[in-house]
Amino acid sequence: MHNNTVIYIFNRLVRLAILFFILYLIFTNFGTFLMILGIFFVIIAFLVYNFKKKMRANNFSFKFDSTNFQNANSFNFNDFKNFNQSDFQGFANAPRFDEVAKAKEFFGFTSSPSKEEIKKRYKELAKKYHPDINNGDDEKMKELNHYRDILMKTVE
Repeated sequence: MHNNTVIYIFNRLVRLAILFFILYLIFTNFGTFLMILGIFFVIIAFLVYNFKKKMRANNFSFKFDSTNFQNANSFNFNDFKNFNQSDFQGFANAPRFDEVAKAKEFFGFTSSPSKEEIKKRYKELAKKYHPDINNGDDEKMKELNHYRDILMKTVE
């Protein structure tokens, strides 16, 4: 009897040791992962809560109502024909760095020019590359106009 009790206690201790070892592995690696995940969700919930709170404070509400689109046939796309491309400023219309470098090289600038310098040099080069002077060849003039537009976008 005594022998069975020792074996029973030993089996219980081994099982308990294995259980604690498994719990240790879970909570050291997976537990850390779960804590990070929990913190992430708490932060997201906090941001969403504050965003909603701010929207309610400004009396903002979005309601989709199909009656707002009853007069969709009266929309005229021709209203957008009068917009100039230069009206839309921002990164989307900013020239690439290599284009600016090519434009400066074409105009003969080594540093960033002013608007007046660009206009002056443009007039000089237009006299040189105009199609009437070059027997109708307008490739250089097109290039000149393109590079002038690029340089004008870079000048403030």
